[in-house]
Amino acid sequence: MLTENENHSGTARPSTLLRLISLLLCLLMVLFIVVQYNDPDGLMWMAIYLVPTAWALIAAINPRLLSQGILRLLLLMTIVASLALTYYYWPKSSGWWRQEVWWEVETAREGMGMMIVTAVMLFAFFVGTRHSGRT
Repeated sequence: MLTENENHSGTARPSTLLRLISLLLCLLMVLFIVVQYNDPDGLMWMAIYLVPTAWALIAAINPRLLSQGILRLLLLMTIVASLALTYYYWPKSSGWWRQEVWWEVETAREGMGMMIVTAVMLFAFFVGTRHSGRT
């Protein structure tokens, strides 16, 4: 008999992999929160990073919640907000993706942080969509 997370070949189904990736993204976002402790605007960034942390945790523990009712609406609203903040914080420095730039320029790091926030929440939405309608 197959378990809920195995296919006929006995290997893990993609949903298990998606949940594992969600957990890893959650842990990554926790690390982002931790490194904000000495930043002058650290509390604001901790709050910003807490949002995708929560969504990634839900995607890892019970992804079906992300495909239903109010949580799906809240996730969509936070994705829209993160897209707006990504636009606002988009790095203005030329070559912002190069280490020598983002290592020195905080606004480049903030913009890249918002890009990661948005990517984590979009991944959580994808995981929730993959679990919609499953029992």
